[in-house]
Amino acid sequence: MSKEYPGWRFLYSPRWMGYYAMLAVFAVACVLLSNWQFDRREQAKAEIARIVNNYDQAPQPLTTVLPDPNSFDADSQKWLPFEATGEYLGTPALVRNRPGSGGTGSHLVQAFKTTSGLIIFVDRGWVAEAVDEKGRADFAALPLAPTGTQVTLTGRLRGSEAVISGSRSTVHSTGSINTAELTTVTGLAPDAEVATAVYAMLTAENPYFDSGEISPKPLLDEGPHLSYALQWIVFIAIAGTGIGYAARQEFKHFNRGSKKVAHMEQQARIREAKRRARRGASDAEEEDALLDAA
Repeated sequence: MSKEYPGWRFLYSPRWMGYYAMLAVFAVACVLLSNWQFDRREQAKAEIARIVNNYDQAPQPLTTVLPDPNSFDADSQKWLPFEATGEYLGTPALVRNRPGSGGTGSHLVQAFKTTSGLIIFVDRGWVAEAVDEKGRADFAALPLAPTGTQVTLTGRLRGSEAVISGSRSTVHSTGSINTAELTTVTGLAPDAEVATAVYAMLTAENPYFDSGEISPKPLLDEGPHLSYALQWIVFIAIAGTGIGYAARQEFKHFNRGSKKVAHMEQQARIREAKRRARRGASDAEEEDALLDAA
């Protein structure tokens, strides 16, 4: 009477059902992470397109590039250069925890009132100084533009930043370049005509005043998001291959002595022999052959 072998029936066991469930959860997580990286790549490509289309345009009057100061379209307006004449006013503010050449510092922001009466906040660059434990800044040590002096300003449009969750304003600082927070910190009147949707990044001033470290042109680099996205897909393939290998090894264990296992092992020996023939004998194998012949 021939021996009966279980074949592949072990794949229906509760233990293997658990493996399938873990593989499914892992695959879903990898797909979600891969899609997240694809989305981040699309965001990076959109930002590159904005820089290419807007950054190097010739400066236009502020009223031309910003017809509605309470509305902002990132694709058509972000990075657009503009010119405006007016004067700085109000109390300066520091925007905390901003990276720069000297590490973590602040961005120096001052309110600028144009001759038309519109007030726009100007990011005048990175400074190493920060506020003290009471939230106050030593403005005497900062490169401030004087108030009450007529200035022709060249800058670039940026959208007002969202308020950072858990961050709060102090008497001289904010956690983000948010126009509503800056209106309060800089002491502007509640009814002041403020550009609520945008702020400006300083490019130049006439007459010239000392400023903080001006941000350079952003790099046109979409980052490693595509490779990361594909990497998560590869992880699924690796996990699936591992499950397949484990199933094959378990099949051999449960069906040892069967014709099927004998055929599988014979095919494995044939493949190994072909690999050795292609690559030739290794140094260790040649040494073993010499010792056997001695």
